[in-house]
Amino acid sequence: MSESSSHKRAKSKAAGKSGQTEVPLSKNRKLDAATKNRATEVERSGTNSGLKKAVERLRDSKKNQKVLQVPQKDMKKAVESMKTIGIGGTVKNMSGTRRISVPKKKKS
Repeated sequence: MSESSSHKRAKSKAAGKSGQTEVPLSKNRKLDAATKNRATEVERSGTNSGLKKAVERLRDSKKNQKVLQVPQKDMKKAVESMKTIGIGGTVKNMSGTRRISVPKKKKS
């Protein structure tokens, strides 16, 4: 299935002028957008499995900043997915007007 126009637009905006889109990861996966320090994944489906896969791609990107961009109604689900997998980062809505910071899990 091809990407929606809003998905393409969010991806290219996240990459900016210096970043790139469709960055290859291991196991034949692709990260939506990456710059030198930031990895961005756009997930519009809102399903738990889709969010989980997007968070795993962010984790495997090994970038300092991780951003998961989802529709407004799915922000709470996205935060829960990040906490479950145990990575810190930011959850943003599609327009970028709201953001939630998710702290990294502390090693004990």
